Amino acid sequence: MRLKNRFFWIAAAISLVLDQVTKYWVSQNFQLTDTWPLWPKVFHFTYVTNTGAAFSLFQGSSWLPWLSLGVSLALMAVAWFGPRLISWEQTGYGLILGGALGNGIDRFLFGHVVDFLDFRLIRFPVFNVADVSINIGIICLLIVVFQKPPASTLKKN
Repeated sequence: MRLKNRFFWIAAAISLVLDQVTKYWVSQNFQLTDTWPLWPKVFHFTYVTNTGAAFSLFQGSSWLPWLSLGVSLALMAVAWFGPRLISWEQTGYGLILGGALGNGIDRFLFGHVVDFLDFRLIRFPVFNVADVSINIGIICLLIVVFQKPPASTLKKN
């Protein structure tokens, strides 16, 4: 039997593994608030934790782990029980699942998320691979929305 929406599962697994491995590496090799300038004043690895969501919104909210779990279960249900998705959708939803699981695991196990990607040039909040996965996943889904429909589905006059 062939796995339905396999790019979804592959994207989710890769993003989850990359997220968890990088967070583990940072937490084992840095002290909290340590920074390592890869490109001074532009891009650093800076070890911080975040008990909130994106941009540190909802700090300390007890419902955030449950939101991550709910999103993850809903995405898995769509991929498993829903229709066969096109590859951009599979990749997008899979990356979002990997990111939601990565940050959700951290919230359930540790009560916070490990962040370490620090773009200082634009004074952006510190983030992690899960956040990157979620954003790339959203871009993939936007590509689907703005793609021109195939000629066979266009109405002919």
